[in-house]
Amino acid sequence: MTDIELMAWLAAGYGVVLLLVAYGIDQLARRAHTKMNDDRAGGFVYHENHDAWLCPEDQWLYPRSFDPDNRVMRYRGLPLVCNACPVKETCTTSSDGREVKRAVDPWPASEAARFHRGIACAVTVIAVLWPAFTALVVTTWPSQVLVLGTAVLVAVASLPLWSHLRRTPADPMGAVVRSLDQTLADREAAAAALARQRSSYASDRREQEHAN
Repeated sequence: MTDIELMAWLAAGYGVVLLLVAYGIDQLARRAHTKMNDDRAGGFVYHENHDAWLCPEDQWLYPRSFDPDNRVMRYRGLPLVCNACPVKETCTTSSDGREVKRAVDPWPASEAARFHRGIACAVTVIAVLWPAFTALVVTTWPSQVLVLGTAVLVAVASLPLWSHLRRTPADPMGAVVRSLDQTLADREAAAAALARQRSSYASDRREQEHAN
């Protein structure tokens, strides 16, 4: 222990501290990203087993389209349901139903997330180089072993950050890709179905009244 120089201890310590700082940057950015998405959801809860969002009024929003450019799935409520909702004014101004978006790729997928992950990876590079270059300065072999061992350990510990930096390849398999015309057609079909149900209900009531 007495053969290890002070500079070696400092370099090893700085390397470990910078590694912790890198993971701290990534975790803080991840939490901020998650909080921002939760705020945008406005109380809507995503259920992965249904691949749908449940709104505070206990209505489901199912996938309607996939945006391949931004890698997000768009979920929308039925216009007939949303327009009749008692809290519509505080939920959405759209007459086509409330829309909620969800990123289909794991963290970090967005450009902002990848930017913060890139900063974290840059910090790990400094964390590795600092003790590695210190090995060229110290004179005793225990000091060299300490700083070189620290550099290797920091490099291995930083691999999870680097391994997930690359954008997940586009994979729209299973995504519901629908055009605007198809969405409008679905809306018209839903309105026609509701009209038929109302007509059938009114017709049944008239028949019952005549029978009585």
